[in-house]
Amino acid sequence: MLGFLTARQAGLDDPLRLRRAESTRRVLNLELNHDRDVDRIHSNGINTIDIEVIEGRYMLSGGADGVIVVYDLENNSRKPQYTCKAVCTVGRSSPYVHRFSVETVQWYPHDTGMFVSSSFDKTMKVWDTETLKPAEVFQFEGNVYCHHMSPIARKHSLIAVGTKDQKVQLCDLKSGSRIQVLQGHRGEVLSVRWSPRYEHILATASTDSRVLVWDVRRASGSLFSLDQHNGDKSKASSEAVNTAHNGRVNGLCFTVDGLYLLTTGTDDRMRLWNSANGKNTLVNYGKVSNESRKGLKITVSRSCSPEFVFVPCGSSVAVYTLHTGELVTMLRGHYNNVDCCQFHPDYQELYSGGKDCNILAWVPVVRPPDVEEEGTAAKGGSQATVNPAFEDAWSSDED
Repeated sequence: MLGFLTARQAGLDDPLRLRRAESTRRVLNLELNHDRDVDRIHSNGINTIDIEVIEGRYMLSGGADGVIVVYDLENNSRKPQYTCKAVCTVGRSSPYVHRFSVETVQWYPHDTGMFVSSSFDKTMKVWDTETLKPAEVFQFEGNVYCHHMSPIARKHSLIAVGTKDQKVQLCDLKSGSRIQVLQGHRGEVLSVRWSPRYEHILATASTDSRVLVWDVRRASGSLFSLDQHNGDKSKASSEAVNTAHNGRVNGLCFTVDGLYLLTTGTDDRMRLWNSANGKNTLVNYGKVSNESRKGLKITVSRSCSPEFVFVPCGSSVAVYTLHTGELVTMLRGHYNNVDCCQFHPDYQELYSGGKDCNILAWVPVVRPPDVEEEGTAAKGGSQATVNPAFEDAWSSDED
């Protein structure tokens, strides 16, 4: 680390390299923080959480009890031990509360004054954060499994919605109506995700084992269907042609740069795809236990080298290296199955929610002070082992 600082100070190294090295070190040292609690409000399992990107301060949660909670993650007490307080709640006593399980919550990407929730009560609600009243309610014919707003869209204000119906619905926030239907799946749509790179590109996953990639400006159908065998029909049975998994596909997540797409399925597999051409990169993550009948919320790191993916896996959260498939660690602390996790890129922290009604905070361990080489040599001790992720690999042309 001292080498990175010296190189940056001398102008010999890019400041981003130091940032990536420190971000990576922090992710590799994530542990359950026993000094930070999150208010326990939900009386049933927590299905979904989301952290807003404007201030990185407020977190939403939605539970199987239909309740929605807004938390303040900031430590206002300035003490080591503190609780992230619930600042407002849409509880069972509210006339606007969802009648059944809330499956997805998401902050409006450009302003904390609005958020969107979807539920098994066949509705999606657009909420005013100030009044905690719905400004708009969209009704559907079946249970709503998921929805997603584009984090980068400037030319449209569409929300993609996946329901028990086979069609993907596109709802327009400006007009307050459903304006487009995407047809192609033959089963319930469990997950939808907009690309963070191209605002018109959408990925959808279904119980029909398929993942479809769409350009919503086209009316002729999907761009392509992800094929786990990359078109090699000799490896696939007749039922597995053009399928992404051999079971329900219930998890989708683009990498931050939008170049790759991660999928998870009930065949206990996770796959990484090139989002431009739909090719399976064939990264082997091993067995990724997945028994969820609904959507599974996975997340990826940001500004790390290498990048990491966080996947709920039973009562733990598995951490994998994105491009090699190496299992880095298992984060254990929940008493029941984990359904969702969310990475906080500002502090390299992770929050996870599960059926035990708890939201746990995973925080990097404080870095021990650097030991000077002279002091180590004088004591005759061996050089401490350094994780290669933040090892100083810089060298000048003069060496």
